[in-house]
Amino acid sequence: MAVATAAVAAALGLLLARSRRAHRAALGERGWLLERERETASKTAVDAERARIARELHDIVSHNVSVMVVQAGAARRVLAARPGDAESALLAVETAGRDTMTELRHLLGLLAPAADGTEDLSPQPSLSRLSGLVDRIAFAGLPVEVRVSGEPRPLPSGVDLTAYRIIQEALTNALKHGNGQPAEVTVRYTEHHLRVEVLNSGPSVLAGDPPVGEPGDGRGLLGLRERVAVLGGDLDARKRLGGGFRVRAKIPLAAP
Repeated sequence: MAVATAAVAAALGLLLARSRRAHRAALGERGWLLERERETASKTAVDAERARIARELHDIVSHNVSVMVVQAGAARRVLAARPGDAESALLAVETAGRDTMTELRHLLGLLAPAADGTEDLSPQPSLSRLSGLVDRIAFAGLPVEVRVSGEPRPLPSGVDLTAYRIIQEALTNALKHGNGQPAEVTVRYTEHHLRVEVLNSGPSVLAGDPPVGEPGDGRGLLGLRERVAVLGGDLDARKRLGGGFRVRAKIPLAAP
């Protein structure tokens, strides 16, 4: 009887050990699949952002080349009769050419798959159109306070567009995941960099409030981090200890 009991116990022990091994293997397989899914999602987000960068780069370069052609034609027509006007036109050509080369140095090589065949003919977003974005976000239910420091001045097209996209994505996330308290946008012009910061309030970890989302893991911010890196800058997005979220970017104004 004792021998039979020991045999049954040994068999049960063996089955239990096999079950545990199978369970660990299943967990390992599931973890591997989840990791692959995260990697695929991240790659898809980066590819989509690169596609958008390529389309926007096309628009920027096309616009600047058009300006160069028009101004060069104007200079040719008045070169003999009005050399002062010709000089102004040639300076405009030079400026547009420098801007174009800057954007090419920043973004050339980010090849994108073909778009769906449609073209967006609306003007490119920039910080000069920030008030419209703020008004739309406020109308949707999120008050926004904007502060600008330093001396505002014309920016390279890629930097201007990227700064707008950062604010747009951060405010959209604040609208989705925040608690309705005002968000704060700060744009700071320095000699060599443009700094952008967006703060919003939200559930506090210290107070034990339940979380409402993870905006820092969003694909939009992942793509923007890629874009800022291409421009030679850095972007940091993280939770605030007292609740809410902070997005902060530093973008150089000269080619990296």
